[in-house]
Parts: sequence; C-alpha cells; structure tokens
Amino acid sequence: MAKLLFVMTGTAYWTLKDGTRHATGYWAEEFAAPYKVLTDAGHQIVVATPDGVVPTVDMMSLRPEMAGSAQLALDLEAIIRSAEEMRRPIRLSDARPEDYDAVYFPGGHGPMEDLCVDADAGRLLTAALASGKPLAVVCHAPAAMLATRIRGVSPFAGYRVTAFTNEEENAVGLAPKARWLLEDELIDLGVDFTKGETWKPYTVVDRNLFTGQNPASAAVLADRLLKVLP
Repeated sequence: MAKLLFVMTGTAYWTLKDGTRHATGYWAEEFAAPYKVLTDAGHQIVVATPDGVVPTVDMMSLRPEMAGSAQLALDLEAIIRSAEEMRRPIRLSDARPEDYDAVYFPGGHGPMEDLCVDADAGRLLTAALASGKPLAVVCHAPAAMLATRIRGVSPFAGYRVTAFTNEEENAVGLAPKARWLLEDELIDLGVDFTKGETWKPYTVVDRNLFTGQNPASAAVLADRLLKVLP
C-alpha cells in the first residue's frame, strides 16, 4: 500500500483583475475521481492545505451540466462526503515529501489565488520533483509551479507540462477577467507547454512529473499514477 499526499487549495475565491472575488475552491472531479481510483486500490491518502484549512469545493463543479449528469454529480458529492481525510487536513507547512510515495495536486481556480504564491507549495513541489517519486498535477494546480522560482529560475523549466489552456479559460468566460492566464505564465516559467483537444482528457509524463490538462484528465492521470505506485 502506498501513501499519497494530496495538496489542495485552501481558498474559496479567486481575485479577478477588477478586484472582485470569483467564488471557487477545488474542482470536485479532480479530487474525487483520483481519490476513488487510489483508495479503491488500497492506497492511503493524506490531505494538506495552507494552514490546514478544510478545502472548499467549487459548487459549480457539482452542477449536473458540469459533472456530466445529475447522477455523476451525486456520485462526486458522495465520494467527497465519504472522504474523512478532507475534514482533517494537515498544514502544508508540516508536509514532508519524504513521508509519501507520491504527491498529487488537484486543481480548480483556487490554486490561482493561493498555491501560486505559497512558499510551502513551492518547497514541496521542488522536493517532490527532485525525489524521483511520482508527482502529479492537474488543470489549474500547475499554478503552484510559479511558487518554485528562486531568483527567477524554476526547477520545472524544460519539463514537458500540460495544464488548463487559454482556450479553455476563454470558453468558460474567465480569460478576459483574469489577472493572468496559466498557460502564459507556465510558458514564461520555461516549461515546454503542450496541450490536447479542448475539454478532452490529455496527460503528459516527463520523468517523474505527471500533468493533466483539465478536469476530464484527472481520472486518466490517476490511472497512470496507479501503474507506478509501489
């Protein structure tokens, strides 16, 4: 049995460029689908957030039209409700990657607010990448890679990476309102950004780094992760 660390956003909003707060958090499918895949296989999950706050689900992600159907939305909600780990997260500052067999960052717009500037997220990502153990990051969660820069240089520079694209941000109507776009910032960070078809599952593996483009990629990413866990 492997022990995995799920690093999650601790915020319930994303500040837009006009200063207003867009209600958000983590995206249900990006937590629930990998959680089910990994726990069904017998693996242990520990959740970590900034200051150990209980993560907030983006209610938009539980709408039937977003989840795929009313039943799928109910299924996601049931998985989240059953996940005891979500109600007792550890502090991100206390998380040590050497205690885990793999690290996973689910997305949602929340990481665009907190993890992108969180020194503990940057420290943990840098250590996880250097460890050689599986590191998986999906959708908006690669925003946390922006916190790995030291004097402008990131250890993720040169890695093949995917994440939520400018096209997808435009499609949900938030690109014109955003202070910055994730795809642009990751390219500026020096990663080799790659993308698949809008809204379709798309994952990339480069060495021990596993990335997924969008919510639909989360379950695929978890399946790929499952194959390399001890």
